[in-house]
Amino acid sequence: MAYCVVAVILAFLVGASAVHGSEPWWNETQVYSTNANSGGSNGVFVGLTLIQSAAAKGAVCLDGSLPGYHLHRGFGSGANSWLVNLEGGGWCNDVSSCVFRKGSRRGSSNHMERQLQFTGIMSNRPEENPDFYNWNRVKVRYCDGGSFTGDGSNAAAGLYFRGQRIWQAAMDDLMAQGMRYANQALLSGCSAGGVSTILHCDEFRGLFPSNTRVKCLVDAGMFLDTVDVSGRREMRSFFNGIVRLQGSGRNLPRSCTSRMDKTSCFFPQNVVPTIQTPTFILNTAYDVWQLQQSVAPKAADPQGLWSKCRTSYVSCNGNQLQFLQGFRNQMLDSVRGFSASRQNGVFINSCFAHCQSEKRDTWYASNSPRLGNKRIAEAVGDWFFERGDAKYTDCAYPCDKTCHHIVFRGDH
Repeated sequence: MAYCVVAVILAFLVGASAVHGSEPWWNETQVYSTNANSGGSNGVFVGLTLIQSAAAKGAVCLDGSLPGYHLHRGFGSGANSWLVNLEGGGWCNDVSSCVFRKGSRRGSSNHMERQLQFTGIMSNRPEENPDFYNWNRVKVRYCDGGSFTGDGSNAAAGLYFRGQRIWQAAMDDLMAQGMRYANQALLSGCSAGGVSTILHCDEFRGLFPSNTRVKCLVDAGMFLDTVDVSGRREMRSFFNGIVRLQGSGRNLPRSCTSRMDKTSCFFPQNVVPTIQTPTFILNTAYDVWQLQQSVAPKAADPQGLWSKCRTSYVSCNGNQLQFLQGFRNQMLDSVRGFSASRQNGVFINSCFAHCQSEKRDTWYASNSPRLGNKRIAEAVGDWFFERGDAKYTDCAYPCDKTCHHIVFRGDH
């Protein structure tokens, strides 16, 4: 049976301007909080570490505060293995949205939780996370609004765009904490953190000797350069704003910027073909964030024809499902060449969801989504440790009965 997760919209981050009307959504990639039982997870709570050396390097959050991370030490066979997870949480693309953002945990360590619970791939419990539970596991907090790529400032607005310096300061600090001795390492991230992972994957590989096993896991990071229901390219307009405002262009992968414009190189589909490091792409074919915010955003649907479909997949009519099948085809096309490489892995399931690696119920629970009878944790583990096949692509909706679909409580 398919599982349905009821969701509510988080509205605490607002203020980013869309190209055609003001929409309070771009700042918060985690657009839902579930009220589903997470499976009784007792994931460990891990304290925040501020990077004291960052200020001297100018590596600061949007408001000038210190960046940070949460580190839970590995043990036993995992003592020299490292999982570095880059936090997600949307972007800001203009001065007003970044000013708003700097008053939140997404723009200031002054507002960050002092402890985070580690679940899913971050869990310390073998029954919840069989392959990575005893690794050194790190959550790098996200407070720059530009997927760790910016390098600039706006003195008048009191904004610091220092994402690339935060990335470097965090990696320097973790290397000093023992990551330089790693015998294997995995960089991961969900949503905006998935974009960050793609953009920094080869940089991460470069931190280690060539004989160290280093790979990257991208969860819900395949934001497509797609046309919305009104014929506009909302994501392109938005990503262009980020790149221009934050000065991200010089820090995007040169393997892409040498052949394409800078905004195109913020789109994962244009970077993944050039990544040298083994990478695993985990994504839903019907990503609910993209459905709500870039495929059928309210601004592109003034008559509200998509309002019901946008909040619940079961309310989509035949024409809307056909449009969404076209989006699925674009998703599959975007990873086709990438998937052909033996070193890479894919798990693209036909679910209406977003982010599946950091929650126990979708990572490694008894009722987690499956493809080829493999749960996501098993597919990722097989790929990382080269235990077997790691290429899983689902049939089109509605064939998959193992999905944890997300349904929203009313349009927003």
